[in-house]
Amino acid sequence: LAGWTAGPPCRRERRMTPSEPADPLARARTVARLLDSVARVPGTGIRFGADAIIGLVPGLGDIGGAALAGYLVILAQRLGVPRAVVLRMLGNVAVDTLVGTVPVLGDLFDVAFKSNLRNVALLERALERPGATTRTSRLLVVGTILGLVLLVAGGLVVTVIAIRAIAAAVNGN
Repeated sequence: LAGWTAGPPCRRERRMTPSEPADPLARARTVARLLDSVARVPGTGIRFGADAIIGLVPGLGDIGGAALAGYLVILAQRLGVPRAVVLRMLGNVAVDTLVGTVPVLGDLFDVAFKSNLRNVALLERALERPGATTRTSRLLVVGTILGLVLLVAGGLVVTVIAIRAIAAAVNGN
């Protein structure tokens, strides 16, 4: 202790945020990996993330996973990704959220579908090759909308046929 003097404590200045903004794509990759593939089932190649674990909570888990996945969609919008690509990303989140609400099967779907990793891949492609990604996304979005319209129309036709059959059975025709 010889030569030791008490003086004011020497403290480093801590900042709450990094001094330089981090690469947004690196952050997006990290978020996607945490949500979709941070852990592995031992003895298999099956990877899963926080999205699959959060999704185990009935109802709220899938909504929470969608909220976290929304970060990637907002980031894509801020980086100026074309609207068709952003819509495709939203479609991935919607599919993951809707199918994820089905007990057990939805949780298995969460592990397999990996919407966040898909969205990061879309984001990277859109930034590297915006024209090609926009065309592909536009076709996929239009195809999805047409598919949904056909699905709803088919559902209405089946409903009308079923109502007529029930009415005929009740009336004795």
